Amino acid sequence: MLAWCDRAGERCLSGIALPEIISTFRGLLREDRITPLQYRHLKIMLMADMQDTCIGDLTLEVVLQTTVTLEGNMLLDMDAAHLGTALTFQASVLVSADAGQRATAARTGMQVVQI
Repeated sequence: MLAWCDRAGERCLSGIALPEIISTFRGLLREDRITPLQYRHLKIMLMADMQDTCIGDLTLEVVLQTTVTLEGNMLLDMDAAHLGTALTFQASVLVSADAGQRATAARTGMQVVQI
């Protein structure tokens, strides 16, 4: 994934991605899988990475695209919101761990990368 990020002309995340990432970090901390120091380090590194990343706002256009994506595909709400953002911003590549999200993106002609 890092290689894809390095090659990207622009990186854009759905507006809900950052809270999801922080929530994952917090879960790891609660489960004692990372230390408080590791959590702070991860958060600092994430925020530094965000300096060069556009954050897709939850605009009416994104909501409408998300609705269309939900109605035509078997996706969960947040997966559809991520994809709706990518489609609205006309992303050429979607990087995702979710098979349904990747399959739906591929059907739109978007290049997909599994992580």
